[in-house]
Amino acid sequence: MVWGTETSATAEAIPLRTAPARAVRGSQVVFSWATSDPPVGARYRLEWRFRSRTDGSEEHPELRTAADRMKAAGIVQDGDPVLLQQAVPFRVPEEADEAKAVTAELFAALQRAGEQHVFSKGMGVAAPQIGISRAAAIVLPPDPGAEPVVMLNPQVISESAETDEQHEGCLSFFNVRGLVSRPLPIEVACSRPGGGHYILALDNAMARLVAHEVDHLTGGCTSVACAREPGRSRSPSTVEPGMHGPTPRSPGRQSAK
Repeated sequence: MVWGTETSATAEAIPLRTAPARAVRGSQVVFSWATSDPPVGARYRLEWRFRSRTDGSEEHPELRTAADRMKAAGIVQDGDPVLLQQAVPFRVPEEADEAKAVTAELFAALQRAGEQHVFSKGMGVAAPQIGISRAAAIVLPPDPGAEPVVMLNPQVISESAETDEQHEGCLSFFNVRGLVSRPLPIEVACSRPGGGHYILALDNAMARLVAHEVDHLTGGCTSVACAREPGRSRSPSTVEPGMHGPTPRSPGRQSAK
């Protein structure tokens, strides 16, 4: 069973005003919840309780590694074919409701992952990492007070010649860290659920976080997976033309901010 609560700085916890949605995907049951007009300062929490099993099997499998814990939190791990698929773009505004539903599931996945590990340098997740091959991703900035960056059909349209090499981790390759070179500033075009698009101008840590999630949507080798292979370097991926949304322009050259 799944339920949720809403709290704020001035009020005690109360039940969610609407019930979490329940969807069946193959052998999995997925619960999600979203709000389009949250009050200022509101915080939401989903909680759950497992029903007793009657078949005598173990209710909770042993979690031996950090990757096991991420998998138990619903994060797809290395070896799953969905990580190698080109994510399907959203047709907006026709698929606005579908986009909002996937976004809600991504927020829920980030919350579950955050309960397993502290991500002081920011974190993100793309829809393929929760088993959904659609072009959506969310990034939580390193600053805990900053707003999340929600991206639909993101495409890198500009990147600088100046690069920076840093170690990266990945929720789907959680036992691995790789040294990855990325441009310092980038620009990313994203679709709006209601139609149209906007452009994100990003640099340094946020540019790296966002570029990593865009990598997940291309269906190619993810940054950390490539970086761990001897003799291979990794360049940030640009989503292939043809995705529903803005048409990519040729990458420009910018100086680092």
